[in-house]
Amino acid sequence: MAVKFQDYYEVLGTTRTTSQDDIQKAYRKLARKYHPDVNQSKDAEERFKKINEAYDVLKDPKKRRKYDQLGPDWQQGQEFRPPPGWKAFKGNNIFGFDFGGSGSRSFDDGETSGFSDFFELLFGGGARPRGAGPGSFRPGGSGPTAAQNGTFSPKARDQEAELSISLEEAYLGTKKTITLAGVGRRNGRSDRTLEVNIPSGTPDGRRLRLSGQGGQTNGQASAGDLYLKIHINPHPDFRISASDLELDVAVAPWEAALGAKVDVPLIDGRVSLKIPAGTPSGRRLRLKGKGLRKEGEQRGDLFAVVQIVVPKALSTKERELFEELAKTSSFNPRQPG
Repeated sequence: MAVKFQDYYEVLGTTRTTSQDDIQKAYRKLARKYHPDVNQSKDAEERFKKINEAYDVLKDPKKRRKYDQLGPDWQQGQEFRPPPGWKAFKGNNIFGFDFGGSGSRSFDDGETSGFSDFFELLFGGGARPRGAGPGSFRPGGSGPTAAQNGTFSPKARDQEAELSISLEEAYLGTKKTITLAGVGRRNGRSDRTLEVNIPSGTPDGRRLRLSGQGGQTNGQASAGDLYLKIHINPHPDFRISASDLELDVAVAPWEAALGAKVDVPLIDGRVSLKIPAGTPSGRRLRLKGKGLRKEGEQRGDLFAVVQIVVPKALSTKERELFEELAKTSSFNPRQPG
């Protein structure tokens, strides 16, 4: 079903003057708070989805600029690609298009027929502006194809859209219901709802082709294809590198010095990770086959990055032990070797 418009700035607790860095900070704070693994409230999952949706737009300066300009219509605005000769007019004229010859063609509130023709030209249906000969203008798409009896059956425009999913959905696979805004011949806008199958192991940036679900026509032209570009939302714990994952693991100084076993999360569970004695901060420990799925049954790796964390406050006993260690240890971290 169609999604009700919501203010993405309000979702992240920010404003239109908030910097990109602060947008990112706000997202990370909220993502950790409402991640379903740590927040068991009933609305946590829905809040988490809205937070990711908002960040997916506001993290990208180009998307953010369009969102600021167009508000709830920003996605329709970003899909529009004006052909050569397109002109924008002020005043009562809404659209203008240069069809060649003596000048530009403009459409005002009284020229609904011309307005409809223009959109038919953009989105298929074999329509062309009055006064333009056959073949004088052809919008994007694959163009006309040969048919029987010497006639041509043009294919409607291919279209592109973007869909954001979570890391867990990319790993496990999921089904998504999306709503596409379409344009009828003379009946204004009409929405289409599709159920899209996202295969398990879909990587970030993958383009899925939905045959015949692109530009629609009411004539004899065949429908175009829809190319759905998949974006994986940032995760509060994992960083993605192709099919590999990276995770920061907090380790106490004595665990790093003496060695330890610590519990770390996986994309599909948890595992006990061995920290070798003498592990420095920043060392990457590889867990083979614990990353994202590749083609078939193969999986990438998970790299646990050790981060040594010092306690902010010490008890009296802890302070005494650290002071004793400082007196007896000959270790100097500022000397090589």
